[in-house]
Amino acid sequence: MRFFRRSLIGLFLLAVTVGLLAVGGNTIYSALKISWAEDDSSRPARERVFTVRVAPVTAGTVVPELTSFGEVRSRRTLDLRAPVGGAVVELADNFAEGGAVREGQLLARIDPADAQAAVEVAETDLLEGQADILDAEQAILLAQDELEAARGQVDLRLKALDRQRDLLQRNVGTSAAVEEAEIAESTARQTVLSRRQALQQAEARLAQARTLLTRREIALRDAERRLQDTEIYASFDGRLADVAASAGGIVANNERLAQLVDPAALEVAFRVSTAQYTRLLDESGALIKTPVDIRLDGLGADLVVPARLVREGAAVAEGVTGRLLFAEVDAPRGLRPGDFVTVVVREPALRGVTRLPATALGADQTVLLVGDEDRLEVAEVNLLRRQGDDVIVRAGNVIGREVVLERSQVLGAGIKVNPLRGDPGAAPEAPALVELDADRRARMIAYVEANTRIPEEVKQRMLGQLQEAKVPAAMVERLESRMGS
Repeated sequence: MRFFRRSLIGLFLLAVTVGLLAVGGNTIYSALKISWAEDDSSRPARERVFTVRVAPVTAGTVVPELTSFGEVRSRRTLDLRAPVGGAVVELADNFAEGGAVREGQLLARIDPADAQAAVEVAETDLLEGQADILDAEQAILLAQDELEAARGQVDLRLKALDRQRDLLQRNVGTSAAVEEAEIAESTARQTVLSRRQALQQAEARLAQARTLLTRREIALRDAERRLQDTEIYASFDGRLADVAASAGGIVANNERLAQLVDPAALEVAFRVSTAQYTRLLDESGALIKTPVDIRLDGLGADLVVPARLVREGAAVAEGVTGRLLFAEVDAPRGLRPGDFVTVVVREPALRGVTRLPATALGADQTVLLVGDEDRLEVAEVNLLRRQGDDVIVRAGNVIGREVVLERSQVLGAGIKVNPLRGDPGAAPEAPALVELDADRRARMIAYVEANTRIPEEVKQRMLGQLQEAKVPAAMVERLESRMGS
């Protein structure tokens, strides 16, 4: 019983102790809550400040650039066709795909045997015609002599008739003699008529002979032309493409043997929208002769060739929009007909405008400016052009102010910022360079040397860059993407 009683007393004391501790802890927590409430009510709220990149807005002159894609064409292209059919008996040594030929060079010869025989027959016919003319001229001379003799006979018969009439009047002659003289005079006149008819026939024969001679001369020239057509010459300096002829082959009349292309007379055909086209017209509505840059993708070493805008398409094809424009290439080094190129057209200069990053312009054509106490303000601008990652705007009301270069959804009017000042027109950073190991460098050099589609000038430039200690990272990336590694 004594143990049980003592246990109960111990449990009672433990319960009292726990209760006292709970009351003390509650008192302390209440005091702390009151203290925390007093501290929160006295602490001021802090405003959030955003760090932004800004730059001053300056007005100046900007030359916009219009970018499109086009195809290189040759302004002088000639189909080499066989004017006559037959066997190809001779071809020039450089009569091959890409072969360079000179003006007046003999390119191909078709078997001239039939044409040569036709020329000889025509020459023989011509000689025969010339002999016919000589014969006709001699016949005319003889007919003229016979006509003169017949007319002399008429004169004699007239004198004899007059004499018989005179004798009859003097009663010396007889009427029978007069009648005989009249009959003789009539017969002489009939002979003159016959000789005149013979002369006319001789003259007609001469005219027919001359006509026949003219026809035979024409036949001879035609035969000589056909003989000349068996030889095909180059009309201008150029290169051969689409070569289809071979020595010993049989070609038909008007069959195409190859195509002669002038690589020095190139132009680029490209299409622009109607809105872009209107910006390339002068006050009279004519197309301006503005400079153009032609860029050929060269796997990191792009080839840039100058050109100039020369003309526009006469009509709009069915199913397409915009306008087809043509730019004449000034120095077509490295370009070939059929190349797909990038065309950059320089538009007329815009004055009193500024160029900003596209990230500085909002969808509502507004920009954010840094105002008093570094707080943002909203200002409207007039968007004129988009140039890649930049925009060209006319912002007369914000000239001299600082504009936020990169907008975000958290920025707006009244927001306080920490401006980081910079120049939006600063020169871009130099391209990144990477070092290549020997195996990687060798694979890229072998790929470039084996690629036949890269122009020779671009290939040499790329090989020179690959020989350097450090190579542009962009070119390495493009080469490896083409190599499939």
